[in-house]
Amino acid sequence: MRRLALTLSILSLLLAISQSSESNEKFKIDGKVLELDESNFDSAISPSISSLLTSTPLGAVTLDAAAPGLAELKEPIVIAKVNADKYTRLASKYDVDGYPTLKIFMHGVPVDYYGPRKADLLVLYLRKFVAPDVAILSSDLAIKDFVEAAGTNFPIFIGFGMNETVISTLGLKYKKNAWFSVANDFSEDVMVRYDFDKVPALVVLHPSYNEQSIFYGPFEEKFLEDFIKQNFLPPAVPMNHDTLKILKHDERKIVLTIMEDESDEKSQKLIKLLKAAASANRDLVFGYVGLKQWEDFAETFGANKDSKLPKMVVWDGDEEYLSVIGLDSIEEEDQGSQITHFVEGYRKGQTIVKKVSGPSFMGFINSLIGIRTVYIIVFLVAMLMLIQSIGKEEPLRVGTRDQVDEVASSEAESSEYRPGDKQD
Repeated sequence: MRRLALTLSILSLLLAISQSSESNEKFKIDGKVLELDESNFDSAISPSISSLLTSTPLGAVTLDAAAPGLAELKEPIVIAKVNADKYTRLASKYDVDGYPTLKIFMHGVPVDYYGPRKADLLVLYLRKFVAPDVAILSSDLAIKDFVEAAGTNFPIFIGFGMNETVISTLGLKYKKNAWFSVANDFSEDVMVRYDFDKVPALVVLHPSYNEQSIFYGPFEEKFLEDFIKQNFLPPAVPMNHDTLKILKHDERKIVLTIMEDESDEKSQKLIKLLKAAASANRDLVFGYVGLKQWEDFAETFGANKDSKLPKMVVWDGDEEYLSVIGLDSIEEEDQGSQITHFVEGYRKGQTIVKKVSGPSFMGFINSLIGIRTVYIIVFLVAMLMLIQSIGKEEPLRVGTRDQVDEVASSEAESSEYRPGDKQD
């Protein structure tokens, strides 16, 4: 069964084909999935073409369903596939050792793809990569249509009264992360709707979180870029696999609050206070997680059902985190002041260093091991069993007890699939 699954697994390639006759001759735009191999793969991801490479076993149904919708776009996208099990050189070249692994080729340069995989959402998501770097909006209706068409998968930046040239460079640089636009003509109703009272103003919307932030300058590139990078996620971030993938590129420390259930009334009040703290401390990320929502992640920081919650720590995604002396947990009264004191204590260095008890940042993102790793582990286990079965003397010891336990723990963790994880 494993061999069959690997053979059917494919590399899928979504290609944004230009309208030139040369491109049309190479890759026919007919709404069907193309077959690629090592002879034409490089031309398919050439710098003149934008593409998406994935090792995920999306399946023929998903690919076939998405292909017509992508081919009908103003700038059509063609889906192609190549057998990764057969053409192992390609899999090795692009570090494909597990499923799903997705990469977008923007002008021949690969970047990670974290978008949806269902056919309808795939079409909506990929429209972004053939859209203009910065959209120019000239009416209230154009603004409304732009926001609706952008969907909920990306943050939306709208520069009201801003010069296009101010944001064009950053729009190109961060196109994979967000939608960018400039609104030149709009009414006071729009100002009320998006809650800004002067121009120029850069408004960022987070549709999936129903959140927004506003930037009034200064509009020098450094300050503008800092604001954009700090607002790919809302002020207070729910911790899950998707947000961890985004945060792995963020160099800021994470002030993490662990609560019993992030959906209950008490937690919602606390989250509002975290948002206010995040707005006042832009150099930090404020994240939160409920023990009920992601128990394994919470336990990494010593939080469990017997712990006094809410609990706050500072984490940089590595194997250590910080507790502020005297402020390990938050009492119910005056939580805003306690959050302020926690941040002040952290900045003053009044902290204790502790070790995480589970995976690091990348460990949570890639907590399921790849195919080649599976083969290695299976081979080692088989060899150890063979050695133990043929000898009655003291068995050969490989590594320490902790290392053996770590391998066993890794195998146990890898058996549970989580969104965003690799799976063989």
